[in-house]
Amino acid sequence: MDDGMNDDALTIEDLDFARLYRNHMARSGRPPKQAGEWDARVRKNGMPLAGTSGYAGEFLSRMDLGGARTLLDVGCGPGTICLPLAGRLERVYGLDYSTAMLDALREQAARQGAGNVAAIHRAWEDDWSDVPVCDIAVASRASNVADLDAALDKLSAHARLRVYMTHLVGGHFMDPAVADIVGRGHQGFPDYIYVLNLLHRKGIHPRVDYIEVPSRLAGTASFEAFAARVSWTYPDLGERELARLRAWHDADPARAARGGAPMRWAFIHWEKTA
Repeated sequence: MDDGMNDDALTIEDLDFARLYRNHMARSGRPPKQAGEWDARVRKNGMPLAGTSGYAGEFLSRMDLGGARTLLDVGCGPGTICLPLAGRLERVYGLDYSTAMLDALREQAARQGAGNVAAIHRAWEDDWSDVPVCDIAVASRASNVADLDAALDKLSAHARLRVYMTHLVGGHFMDPAVADIVGRGHQGFPDYIYVLNLLHRKGIHPRVDYIEVPSRLAGTASFEAFAARVSWTYPDLGERELARLRAWHDADPARAARGGAPMRWAFIHWEKTA
């Protein structure tokens, strides 16, 4: 702290969690992915499909749509959460900063005949004054942002009834052992505990559950495919790092096929009060 207060006298109420989050994000040395990176990934790998993962099913099964007619899906991607709900709601809005992801959303909405889906090209840090306030606001795996405190304010302000979001548990998008092997163990992102503390400061007391899914490194058919997935998170791997990664991969093929330890997401949700 820089206010001259003795550390022995500090309590949790003296902590600025918004600043701590920003410091943690800066220390990770890994700024959030830019829109162009997602656009390039879509161009390389083709249009992603919405609503096809076990994660999506787990998220959707935890939602309460009672009394809701509209939904805003922030960081919607190809519509993983909002498209499966389009048939149960009057109007669904998918917001994303990636034009390629919004193209995928529009394409799949048209394919399933969902004429009530609207795409909004916007980033977290943009002006949201014209973004509709909906009954439910969702941010699924989309809160790894530069300013989490401001993002939470925007998300909550755009929901009348309920908010649902997920945030990374543990700070790594893959097995921490893999991060250590490639020398990136110190680069973990801020995990979900920041969300809880920031919401507490706002007088919001959410419910928390956890979604566990296979590692995003799981299911690769070769080391090259495995290394390519690691490189999406750590794009500057050198020869030594790749050699260590190959040794880990080849030492236990069954572990490599699983992608190491599973991923965990904190499922955080709260009711809006009058």
